[in-house]
Amino acid sequence: MSAIRLLVLGAVRQHGRAHGYQVRNDLEYWGAHEWSNAKPGSIYHALKQMAKQGLLLAHEIAPSTAGGPPRMEYEITDKGTEEYLRLVREALTSYDQKPDVLASALGFIADLEREEALKLLRDRVLAIQEWRKSVTDYYTPEDGPGQLGHIGEIMNLWVHSADVGEEWTRGLIERIEGGAYTFAGEGEPFRGVHAVLAEGESNPYATGERHPGDDR
Repeated sequence: MSAIRLLVLGAVRQHGRAHGYQVRNDLEYWGAHEWSNAKPGSIYHALKQMAKQGLLLAHEIAPSTAGGPPRMEYEITDKGTEEYLRLVREALTSYDQKPDVLASALGFIADLEREEALKLLRDRVLAIQEWRKSVTDYYTPEDGPGQLGHIGEIMNLWVHSADVGEEWTRGLIERIEGGAYTFAGEGEPFRGVHAVLAEGESNPYATGERHPGDDR
C-alpha cells in the first residue's frame, strides 16, 4: 500500500473540497513530506489518477490563464470514501505495513468509531504475535543470535521489532479504552496536529514558494 493514496484521500475528505495546493499545504503542515513519499509531484499525480478512477470528483473552478492548466478542486466520492476507510483499516491491522502507511492511518484513526478502532488494533496484536512465531520457529531468542552466526542478528532485530510493536499497540489500546481522543460519532473531531489549514493560512512548514500550477 502507498501512503500517498491514503494521505491525499484523507486530506481532501477533511476539507470537503480542496485544490492541489491545499492538499500539499496540509500534508507539509503535518510533516508528511518528511516521513512519507508525499512530495508535490506525487500529490498532484495522485489527485489526477484518483479522479480518473472515480475516487475523487474534479471541479474546474477557474479557467486556464497564460497557457496554464485550469484551477481544479477535488471532492471525495462515495467510492473514494469506501477506499479511504479500507486503507485505514488495512493499515491498522497489517503488521507488515511500512511505517509511513501506519503513521498515515494513525492520523485518521479517529474517523472510525471507537469500538472498531479497538477491534482493529486488537487484530494487529494478533498479527504481530503470529508473525513473531513465524520467526521463532527458526530462531530461539533465549539462545541468542549467535546460534545462527551473524545472520541471527536479522532475526533478533525482527523479534525485538515485533515485541516493541506489540507493546506500543497494547498501550494505544489501553489509552483508547480509557477514553482518550474523540472518535466518529462522539462529537467535534480533534483538529490539532492534523489541522486543516484555512484558505490562505500561512504554513510554517512549507518546503518552498508557491508557483504557477500549484492549484491544479
